[in-house]
Amino acid sequence: MQLCCVNIRTIAIQLQYLSRNLSVSHLHFSGRVAAPAAIVLHDLTLGYERHPAVHHLSLTLPPGMLVAVVGPNGAGKSTLLKALAGQLKPLAGRIDGLGTPRRVACLPQHSGIDRSFPISVEELALLGLWHAVGALGRFSAAHRRACHEALAAVGLLGFERRAIGTLSGGQLQRALFARLMLQDAPVVLLDEPFAAIDQRTTSDLLTLLHRWHAQGKTVIAVLHDLAQVREHFPHTLLLAREPVAWGATAEVLTPGHWARALQLQEPFDDGADACEVAAHGMPA
Repeated sequence: MQLCCVNIRTIAIQLQYLSRNLSVSHLHFSGRVAAPAAIVLHDLTLGYERHPAVHHLSLTLPPGMLVAVVGPNGAGKSTLLKALAGQLKPLAGRIDGLGTPRRVACLPQHSGIDRSFPISVEELALLGLWHAVGALGRFSAAHRRACHEALAAVGLLGFERRAIGTLSGGQLQRALFARLMLQDAPVVLLDEPFAAIDQRTTSDLLTLLHRWHAQGKTVIAVLHDLAQVREHFPHTLLLAREPVAWGATAEVLTPGHWARALQLQEPFDDGADACEVAAHGMPA
């Protein structure tokens, strides 16, 4: 009876968490993923109720890139990640290269995590194996060994039974990175992964990002710390509701480009007209 209850509880946890934080396409994917393809954005316009938050974004990300997405507050950075994760349908344009079903692992901001939910560190990490077991499957001994290896890799061995509500911000982020490791997706999307966590945790998790990059994964992270971007991310997209600059980080993060981004920044207007599709090139 205890095994049955644990399994039902795990299913409930999986369904609630996935409904909030993962693309529905994950529910149909099983097995190890192939190497990532190039991600191509074709004149992409994103928004809510037909009011645009990102305008006419066209670019190609070759496979295996480590990319930072930066820009002023309200620039559309998180909106772009939602579209890449399959959680937001474009108003216009399209995204190619992510496969059908979409093969991505997505880490939302801390504010999207309900820390009061009764789930242990091990159960949270095991959500990364949803693609392997599905809604009605059971985690095997091999799955749990893989989970413990992932928790050890992020410095949380011995925390398996701890409730996530008892964790510090840095410990919770380590647990979420363990989940990402178990998903083993070719594309990893991170929304402010180092916000409000300690420097040691940031350093350890950045090491993991570089390891994923070396393995050929495509890693795209929304970030605010420009010094961190310059040190750790070879390529950067500067966004301010429309693309300002894209390319090598040193060439993107210039005073001129940042001034342009601030100039383009504008508050979201619920009364704005729906965006018309037009051909726009990437600014130099």
